[in-house]
Amino acid sequence: MALPQNPSPENPDLDFDTAISEVEQQLAALKARYTQVEADTQQKQQLEDRSQEIKQDLQKHKSPQLQAELKHIKEQLEAIELNLESQLFSWSGIKQPFWQAVRFLGLGIVMGWFLKSWSS
Repeated sequence: MALPQNPSPENPDLDFDTAISEVEQQLAALKARYTQVEADTQQKQQLEDRSQEIKQDLQKHKSPQLQAELKHIKEQLEAIELNLESQLFSWSGIKQPFWQAVRFLGLGIVMGWFLKSWSS
């Protein structure tokens, strides 16, 4: 959460209200994500348990229906894992460190070229 960069001296309460509103929105989004992660984790566990049951049944007798169900479960598990991982890394979360790394790496390269040409 970033507070306003240039708070207006005319109405500081408005800036504070805006910041509070942003925090509330981010908290609501975090709560929704937490609920989604809990539900997905529970569903993933159920699918993994069912997958183990099907694998044991397949060892006893090969059934095309069981193989199809196992394939469907694997696809669901992949979708759930993708959903669980999808918001762990968001651009907004790495935007500032990324640009700082680009800035300072670029500055380091320029300084290195300058020092090398100056020392030669």
